This record gives sequence, structure tokens and C-alpha cells, in this order.
Amino acid sequence: MSFAEASAAEHVRSMRGKQRASRLKRFDGLALACGLSALLAFSLMNSDGAEKGHLLSAAGLVLLVAGAIASLNRRRSQFLLLLTGSGTVLTAAALISSLAPNAEVHAPSALIAAMVAVWLGAWRLVNAIIAATPEQGPLRTLCNLAVPVIFGATMLFLWEVIVRAFNVPHVILPPPSAIAQRFANSLPTLGVDFLQTLRGVAAGYVIGSGAGLLVAILIDRVPFLQRGLLPLGNLVSALPIVGIAPIMVMWFGFDWPSKAAVVVVMTFFPMLVNANAGLAAAGAMESDLMKTYAAGYGQTLTKLRLPAALPFIFNGLKINSTLALIGAIVAEFFGTPITGMGFRINAEVGRMNIDMVWATILVAALFGSIFYGLIALVERKATFWHPSYRQRG
Repeated sequence: MSFAEASAAEHVRSMRGKQRASRLKRFDGLALACGLSALLAFSLMNSDGAEKGHLLSAAGLVLLVAGAIASLNRRRSQFLLLLTGSGTVLTAAALISSLAPNAEVHAPSALIAAMVAVWLGAWRLVNAIIAATPEQGPLRTLCNLAVPVIFGATMLFLWEVIVRAFNVPHVILPPPSAIAQRFANSLPTLGVDFLQTLRGVAAGYVIGSGAGLLVAILIDRVPFLQRGLLPLGNLVSALPIVGIAPIMVMWFGFDWPSKAAVVVVMTFFPMLVNANAGLAAAGAMESDLMKTYAAGYGQTLTKLRLPAALPFIFNGLKINSTLALIGAIVAEFFGTPITGMGFRINAEVGRMNIDMVWATILVAALFGSIFYGLIALVERKATFWHPSYRQRG
């Protein structure tokens, strides 16, 4: 490495250190708000603190106040993470354990102040993790995973506490604990429903995405079709799914082929549009170079245009990964065997088993997230050369 390159790298590291330090300085207002909320909740607690929940709440609130003081005194980020994380977890666990279902809340002001303190503590914890995230290495991956996990856990905590504290009827909104219990107790039923829906999702996803890609190549090869097929595809994509699903059930029966047909209609146009834009993304200079090599259309397509279109194609695949599941579930509302996630949601709503409805939604959300993540992982491996995936030093 030359002297100029070393100086430039040192300058970049210095700038990043200054940016990290400036981010840490912005925490003072948030730390003050968190500390004041924790102090207020501590002062509003009942004096009969012999109960276990009160002791845990008091310990957690004290740690939050200590973390706020440490942040205001510019302590090390590791110490701040320890205090803030411990206080947030202790206070959240104490609040949930002290709120029995359908129990009356004796100190609502203290509860609200403690909830605000936990929320601000989680916010500070996320900010501290972001500021302490290294530029590369396994620790960076761990920090990137920790941020959404902490955010999601905070939202679940607020959901649980609000539902319990204000005695929200389960018919309107069950707490996450009730949904998790129903999910664990209904795994065989949810598994059968998932497999039934998965057949329609998989078949429709493959056929719809594949047909969209093939038609995009056909349009690229025959420009005359671009003016006819693209508006027709736009028309098909604008058709309401609640109108298409009953027709497909009448055409293909009550089993999974009708759901696959709905998924094909929903996934065809996004892939067509993305693949068509991707095939046109190849640069003019590269296209002229292929012509100078006397390359035919097939060689130009496989060597230049399809590789250049891969980011667009994967974008269409990721969009279709969620549309396919939505289409199959909605289609099951209009006719299916006595299994399927759409059938389960429709049936349990009629029985007022809303926790089972949320458990089915949880299965769909987990599958959709995993499916999307797998496609994103394959995209990263296949398009590592794309600027958005290049490693930055």
C-alpha cells in the first residue's frame, strides 16, 4: 500500500470515528428523558414493595437511571449497554409478571411511566448498538441482527402490557402470550393448513414468475408485442383478487390448483415489468461490443442482458414472494377443502377464536419472512458484483 493510500485510509477511519462520536453525543437528550421517566415511575410505585414484581421493577428502574447518568457523564459504550440493557429487561419482565389477566391496575400512572422508561431504554440500547457497530466482521452481523430483534421485542412488550393493563377483550386483540400459547397448542392443525396452502403458493409462484420472465424475453425479442402485451398485463394486474378467486374456483375446483391459478395472475405482471426493465438495463457500450464480436441475439441475451437484468429479476421474485402467499390465502376464502390457512382464518373468525386467527397469521408471516430472506440470500450470491453488494472498506 502506497503512502497516499495509507493516508486516505487513515483519513476515512478518522472521519468514521468522528461520526461515531457525534452520534454518541446525540444520546444526551434521550438519556435524560429515559432517566426522568424511570425516576418518575420509581417515585410513583407503591411503598409496599415487598412483592417480587415491585422489587424487580425497582431494580430495573434504578439501573435505567444509572444508565442515563452514565450516558450523561460520557461513560464507555460497553458500560452503557450493560446498564441500559439490564434495566430495560428487568423492568419489562417485572411489568409483565405483575399484570395478571383481567387484574385491576392499582397505579396506572406508575405503569405508564415505567412503560415509557422501557421504551426509551430500548431506544437508547438500539442507538448504542448502532454507534458501537464495527465496520466489518462477525460482530457487525450480530449487531445488525440485534437491532430489529430489540425493536420487535419492544413492540411485543408494549402490546402485551397495554392489552393486560387496560383489559382489552381477547375478541378485539389478544395479547402475544395468548397467541403464542395457541400457536404452540395448535401446531398439528397449523402444519396441515400450511402444507395445503403451500402447494398452491409454490405452483403458482413458479408458473407465474417463470411465465413473466419468458414473456419479457419474448417482448424484448419482438418489439411489436411490447405495445400489446404490456397494457394487457397491466389490465390483468388491476383485476381485483376477490373477483378473480371465485371464478378460478369454478374453473379449477376447490383444491390447490384454483389457488395456484390466482397466484399466477398475481405474480405474472410484477415479474414481467421487472424483467422487461432489466433486459433494457444493459449499457449501450456493452451492447455495441457484443455486436463487434458478431454475437447473435441468444449469445447477447445469455452473456450480457440476462446477467444485467438479474437485480431486476430478483426484485420481481421478492415482490412475488409476498404476493403469492396473500393471493393463495385470499383465494381459500372462496372455496377450499377443510384445510388451508385462508379457510382456518375464515372459520375461526366465525367462532370468535381470534387468538387462532393471529396464530395462523403468525405462520404466514414467518413463512413469508423466511421465503423473502432465502431469495435475498440467493440474490446476494448471484449478484455479488452489483454496486449495492460491494464491500466498502
